[in-house]
Amino acid sequence: MNISEKSRKTLYVILGSISLVLGTLGIFLPLLPTTPFYLLTAWLYMRGSKKLYDKVMNNKYFGSIVKNFQEDKSISLKTKIIIISMLWGTISFSAFFVVSAWWLRLILFAIAVGVTIHILSFKTRR
Repeated sequence: MNISEKSRKTLYVILGSISLVLGTLGIFLPLLPTTPFYLLTAWLYMRGSKKLYDKVMNNKYFGSIVKNFQEDKSISLKTKIIIISMLWGTISFSAFFVVSAWWLRLILFAIAVGVTIHILSFKTRR
């Protein structure tokens, strides 16, 4: 392995790790997407480290989500319900207890509607 290949793999691992952290933060922050970051993590780790890629794909919490989405662009019904419930819960909390301007509330709810439509547009894996 030459220097440039080693540097490229290191860069993939660093970017994959950043993506993993952002995806995990997305579980708690409504405007940060979780699944796309986990998909990006898997893609980056696949190019940077087989060991880390295997860990992502075999993770008991989100490995199956990544596998299912890679296979047939589907999301399980349970995952859709969790995503949409958490999205609306955090957006509603923010809109009613954090934000006071009506136009910011409107933007938050518009984002929630858009993300809901996007999530529902994927096939449902049963």
